[in-house]
Amino acid sequence: MKTASEDLFNRARGVMPGGVSSPVRAIAPYPFYTARASGAVLTTIDGTDLIDCCLAYGPLILGHAFPPVQQAIADQLQDGWLYGTPSPHEVRLAEQVIRDHPSIEMVRFVSSGSEATMAAIRLARGYTGKSDIVKVEGGFHGAHDAVLVKAGSGATTLGVPDSAGVLSDLVRHTLQVPYNDLEALEALLSTHDDVAALIIEPVMGNIGPILPEKDYLREVRSITAAHDVLLIFDEVITGYRLGIGGAQVRYGVTPDLTTLGKIIGGGLPIGAFGGRSDIMQMVAPSGPVYQAGTFNGNPLSMTAGAATLAWLSANQEIYRRLDEETRAIEEAVMDSPAGSQGSFVRQGSIFKYFFRSSPPRNYIEAKQSDTNAFKKFWDRTLQSGIFLPPSQFETNFLSTAHTEQQIEAISAAYRSCRYE
Repeated sequence: MKTASEDLFNRARGVMPGGVSSPVRAIAPYPFYTARASGAVLTTIDGTDLIDCCLAYGPLILGHAFPPVQQAIADQLQDGWLYGTPSPHEVRLAEQVIRDHPSIEMVRFVSSGSEATMAAIRLARGYTGKSDIVKVEGGFHGAHDAVLVKAGSGATTLGVPDSAGVLSDLVRHTLQVPYNDLEALEALLSTHDDVAALIIEPVMGNIGPILPEKDYLREVRSITAAHDVLLIFDEVITGYRLGIGGAQVRYGVTPDLTTLGKIIGGGLPIGAFGGRSDIMQMVAPSGPVYQAGTFNGNPLSMTAGAATLAWLSANQEIYRRLDEETRAIEEAVMDSPAGSQGSFVRQGSIFKYFFRSSPPRNYIEAKQSDTNAFKKFWDRTLQSGIFLPPSQFETNFLSTAHTEQQIEAISAAYRSCRYE
């Protein structure tokens, strides 16, 4: 007998490519469809409740339908939800972001993390007058052409398109280095004098988490500064997830530009890029680097984001509690056979179990994980009522809405984790 989700997916395949709006949602043999969500629980259209460790891939640090955010959105709806003019909400949110990030003196709001990274790269090129950018192998910075680049196996690699429709002539300006490899970065910048910027996830999130080694980020800052290359921290995932001020405050590193998204919108579409005022003044209408959008500064997203950041700022102790909860899950792994078979990586409220014997240092090592073993584990975990991101290479998240009982259920699932 078909489930309601299976029936809906069969309909979706006829009207949407692959039946989904984003590739990671294409779970075989068919995805479940969500009817509603509250706290840390998704309820499917088939009536199944699932403990959510995906949390829309990171934005929902306060859980689903968090009442103060919900109320802020409801109040704004009474006043309209799209103006096409400036509103007081964008000024207030900009001031909050700038207060929380010593590296950000001015900020521009856009509609997604992809838009933010695309604009930041354009701005870096416009400011420096240089053509090339450097990214880290396996780093994900959205779905725009300049960063859809395959990783290679060498110490420094030339960009090759990672998608049909991306021009080789475009991505030849995208160079790559492995994460946690300072020698490779120094070698590349020493032999290329037309690099505008390095864009990097300070903690790699879309194949991880993979953590920076001791002083790695500080040395990256030193190397880029020595070669007159702008440093862009992509904190779309880590922004407000690792604490107020994100990874740059946690690790004490000051980038030239920062991209944000996810949490700063309170669960509504948003992105932002910001940095030093002399760079940001290059953005139109102040300067010649063009960026525009109908939904930039959308009042609903601004309101939801401001409510979220205000709550986080007033309740910063939650970061310590979230860290303790991922530590409890880690201890459950280490007290089980899975502790000697695989590796558990966590920081704050992000975590992942890798089906490989040691924590990966970079993309190539992450790709050595046993994805077949992960798929079997993921299937069992879903059947037990826990929804993890459906890929070995996507980060798991916790929220303030997860209860003690839910954390124990997640821990129990990891205690039973095994290779097959």
